[in-house]
Amino acid sequence: MRSLTIIIGCLATVVFAHNVTSGEHTEGQQYEGESLVWTPCPVSPTLDSDHQLECSHLLVPMDQFNRSNNGFNNEKHFNISLIRLRGKNATANGNINILLNPGGPGGSGMGFVYSHGERLNAIVGENFNLLSFDPRGVNSSTPYVKCYPTPGNQTLASQNSFRGTDPYNLTESSGNYWASSLIYTQACKQTMGEHGEYINTPQTAADMNSILDAVGQDALYYWGFSYGTILGQTYATMYPDKAKRVIIDGVANEFDWYTSFIDPEASDDTDKVFYGFVEECIKAGNESCPLAQLAETKEELTEKLLTTIWALRSEPAPVYVDNTVSGLVGFPDVWYKAVFKALYGPSGWPALAAALAPLVQGNATAFFLQYMLPSAAKAYNDYNEPDANTFVRYNDGVSGPARSPSTREELIPVILNGTNNTMFGSQEWADYFNKRSWAIPQTFSFVPERGVRTAHPLLILSTTYDPVCPLISARSANDAFVGSRLVEVQGYGHCSLAVPSDCINDIVSRYFSEGVLPDSNVVCAPNLPLPYFPAPESSSSGASSPVNTTGQGY
Repeated sequence: MRSLTIIIGCLATVVFAHNVTSGEHTEGQQYEGESLVWTPCPVSPTLDSDHQLECSHLLVPMDQFNRSNNGFNNEKHFNISLIRLRGKNATANGNINILLNPGGPGGSGMGFVYSHGERLNAIVGENFNLLSFDPRGVNSSTPYVKCYPTPGNQTLASQNSFRGTDPYNLTESSGNYWASSLIYTQACKQTMGEHGEYINTPQTAADMNSILDAVGQDALYYWGFSYGTILGQTYATMYPDKAKRVIIDGVANEFDWYTSFIDPEASDDTDKVFYGFVEECIKAGNESCPLAQLAETKEELTEKLLTTIWALRSEPAPVYVDNTVSGLVGFPDVWYKAVFKALYGPSGWPALAAALAPLVQGNATAFFLQYMLPSAAKAYNDYNEPDANTFVRYNDGVSGPARSPSTREELIPVILNGTNNTMFGSQEWADYFNKRSWAIPQTFSFVPERGVRTAHPLLILSTTYDPVCPLISARSANDAFVGSRLVEVQGYGHCSLAVPSDCINDIVSRYFSEGVLPDSNVVCAPNLPLPYFPAPESSSSGASSPVNTTGQGY
């Protein structure tokens, strides 16, 4: 699982201001069998829904596994923000709540329901409530995770990083990475204090039991995306008898997550998705993909793109529109912040191609306006929880000096061997130095297992080519959980939602409502037209492909 995590969830989400909870509202409602008081959620201009959205919050112990080290009167707790989209028939169905996690770690469940609650509701139907939450330390839950008291403190701490070195030469830049990691990890430990030790996945899994108790529900119904698959697998292993309907979608390898310092498997298909972007562009032709006019073959277009983008490492492209709009377009702006992130969702490929075409021809203005103006950058790079991501990943996994290579010289080949299977590997370098220097002790002893038998078998979803959670990781989960079924949707992108498929939707709906699983692992066809580079006259409402809702066996 990549660090820019990259596992930010399958789709962009609304990011809420920190510490916004239902306490700001005066109206409240308590339902029979629940201990929570729900209030109307803040109205969002991004939401167009006739469903009721309600918000609440729940105090959970700081340490779910040692109740003596807790206290609701002495701040030894977390205040978890909750959001729920009520299904219109959910009351008649027993008010069953499907818990959601969008990924990250550090993704906001509050924002996810605002952004994508309606789409998920259309898939699962009106018999279920969709309930999500900001996990401990994330977004509007408190205390909020951060490594520096203010952004200014963070800027000051990092202002001298990489001065006089080449950040793309690990041997040359490793001294700066090493020194900066010592500063960063000490700041994380001091700023979060004791709470920082309990921001991890097993604690969040236990928090989900607290949420179930608060809504009067015995069994877990769950749909987790990206990092949410780590949370789902962890919960199903810790509490198998309560895992009644668990879907993991865009799957990360839980064994690598918890037991390996380096996780190269996560990037097994990253470059394949990039090559898929190029190939689909050539297949679409000039009218649908402007890049296609620059080459006749996918090999020729790949070479032109890589040559152009790699040249930005030594000479950024200047952009001058006027004296209020100007700047430099550099290698990380294009390769990591635009190209890599676009691999998550093919719906963004047409815009990326339109910005890259003039860049290859020597004009970076279109790219700058599309991706680097403050408003555009904020909309495109809306994931703003890097410290929460850091805490969960390092607290979960193999980290710290005692469990990592002991010297900088020993660390360099380990990092290179773990990141050289992808062209995007250098963005991981700083992360592994930070992981090695992590100063917070691990406070749990969870170890993933194989042969886990849950109350009802898991449903596992994946695309064919996922840039950060490859199909091989979904197959690992399929092997670990007895009776589980793997459903692959043919296409590129992160999580099944990246490629619309009526086949997948039907399987998900029947799983939640009836507990029905395919008889064997299956492959689902995507709807047509494909979301990559649709013809100008095509739209997402076009005809669907003939679909076999049981999929194609393999």
